[in-house]
Amino acid sequence: MPNRVDIETFLTERQHRVLLDVRAPAEYAGARIPGAINLPLFSDAERAEVGTLYKQVGLEQALLKGLEFAGRHMRKYVEDALRMAPDRRIAVHCWRGGQRSASMAWLLETAGFDVVTLEGGYKNYRRYVLEQLASRPARILVLGGKTGAGKTRILHALRDAGEQILDLEALARHKGSAFGALGELPQPSFEQFGNDLLEALLLLDTDRLVWVESESKAIGKVQVPGELWERICIAPMIEVDIPFESRLANLVEVYAGFPKEQLQESFERIARRLGGLQLRQALNALDAGDYTAAAAFALAYYDKTYLHSLAAMNKGRHFSLSPAAESPEGIAVELLEFVKTNDLWTE
Repeated sequence: MPNRVDIETFLTERQHRVLLDVRAPAEYAGARIPGAINLPLFSDAERAEVGTLYKQVGLEQALLKGLEFAGRHMRKYVEDALRMAPDRRIAVHCWRGGQRSASMAWLLETAGFDVVTLEGGYKNYRRYVLEQLASRPARILVLGGKTGAGKTRILHALRDAGEQILDLEALARHKGSAFGALGELPQPSFEQFGNDLLEALLLLDTDRLVWVESESKAIGKVQVPGELWERICIAPMIEVDIPFESRLANLVEVYAGFPKEQLQESFERIARRLGGLQLRQALNALDAGDYTAAAAFALAYYDKTYLHSLAAMNKGRHFSLSPAAESPEGIAVELLEFVKTNDLWTE
């Protein structure tokens, strides 16, 4: 019989096994456990037919139809599993930990695989994700700064210096502004963002500091889950105060390589708040190839929104650092010295 294990055991076991998600392709595409490979027991159409039979006729007819569908592909399931896991160590889950994962586990065990299945399936995993995102401890320190300050580069420099970071923009695949989708892969679903976020949190040492870049709750089309967002809002923030001209140069360096059409579309997303005159001037600057002038219009707008957002979101202690260094690595060194010489958590 397949070895059914709880969620924490399953997540530990998957480190030494190939993780197979036997849900239908559409279920897998919507959201999945990070690292899972889809080996669907049913196609989307087959799953729909089995589900309809279950609701309208009953369990027995649905089971027989499921056996009819799966029976056609048993050899392929085993061959695919051998290709994916030549050492024959497999972890399997479906939606509720029911018939689909049990059937696949039985088949693979019969074929000589060592198999564990997830009690409660993906539904149980999602419950665990939400619980952990709400409660998992983290000593957070927020890296703030106006648009163009190079916060992401500084965050990565902190990581390279041995610090723990939570890179929300990388997980969201978005830079958090009207221009944030440029150069990024399509964003994950909100559910998948939560799964990926927990995966990142599980890798962190809860006894050590975690640096997080200041963001809005919404990062493109996804949002930071509520309880984690509240903890970020009350965490202390160190704002790096970078001169306007340096921030302007950073923006030009990041965005000038994108097609003008994409930059124009991004400006048009903030047209109402930017104002008709400034929008036309920005678009005219783009047409003329004057990326510095165009970026200046965007920066003036985002400086205003930053101050408003800072007042609304940051409820923790606020510190400011005007770094002498210009490189992200140099600024990271100054930030670490600032943390070492200041008590950021005691009022």
